[in-house]
Amino acid sequence: MKTNKSKKLFISGNEAAVLGALDAGARLMFGYPITPASEILGTWIKEAQKNKGLQFLQTEDEIAAGFGVLGAVLGGVKAFTASAGPGHILMQDSLSMAENMRLPFVGVMMQRGGPSTGTVNFSQQEVSLAAFGGNGDGLRIVYSASSIEEMYELVKKGFDSAWRWKFPTLILGDGYLGKMKADILLNRKKSATIKSSPILKEGIISTNLRNCYSSERSLGEALRANIADWNKTKVKIAESETFMAAGAEILILAHGLVAAAAKEAVLELRQKNMKIGLWRPITLNPLDTQSLKRAVAGARRVYLFESSLNQFARIIKYELFGAEIDIKEITKPAEGFTPEEIIGLIK
Repeated sequence: MKTNKSKKLFISGNEAAVLGALDAGARLMFGYPITPASEILGTWIKEAQKNKGLQFLQTEDEIAAGFGVLGAVLGGVKAFTASAGPGHILMQDSLSMAENMRLPFVGVMMQRGGPSTGTVNFSQQEVSLAAFGGNGDGLRIVYSASSIEEMYELVKKGFDSAWRWKFPTLILGDGYLGKMKADILLNRKKSATIKSSPILKEGIISTNLRNCYSSERSLGEALRANIADWNKTKVKIAESETFMAAGAEILILAHGLVAAAAKEAVLELRQKNMKIGLWRPITLNPLDTQSLKRAVAGARRVYLFESSLNQFARIIKYELFGAEIDIKEITKPAEGFTPEEIIGLIK
């Protein structure tokens, strides 16, 4: 429903990510230019030139950008970064530190095809990297945006999730979503429901955050505590969308822009009286397992579409292990799907 605050904007996914960060209360960005995420840094710099309350630092590389975010959040500042591909890889050290020290790292990652390229292209090849990269146990919140509007909303939500649960949070897009522009209606409002405060506090008693352990046992105790927290909170974090899945005999599983194409395919096939629906995760980690199991329970055939080689499928099949469900996997690493192509493959 349109409200007085709604405004029609002609923006890209990268620009929507910046608006989401602003409305989440972010004050500082660390970044290094990399295609196809460079406009996030550039747009933030333009905003900082208009608003002296905002700051930025173009670092010498993505390693410095990641650790810059950690330094800022330790001081209680809502900070973030953005990257893609090789830059995302270089940030795994800081992400692992954030995961194990429970720091509210926020990053927007516009996936691109590997191993490396300077072009604007489509990819979903950073799913495993985002959710399970680094030397940790995958205690990371990972959102997957399927539209420009959702990129805005998920970046806002990502800051709240990171500061509420103190797990690093990543919002995944891709080269197409970052670069393409569209007329969208945004109801912009400040979210910032979770206030930030210094993690390293000044006072008589100093804050002691451990990043070094003298024995496997002491490290294991700390990790078990983090894992217990993750298991308690993941049901509150997990999100998904079902689209025309009630009574569907054929079910499509997809995420990101592939899910957006699948939704169009479902609409067209429903007009031809095909009982078909879509289930898509909004969080790839943690996955909304209960919703997934309900969606696949009544389906006669299940198709999984992704623009990577089984990275999404591995997550799905792990959660469905033991269930007698035959999933037809259709993969196109670093290539997108059109609705017409999905229709053809299903029919």
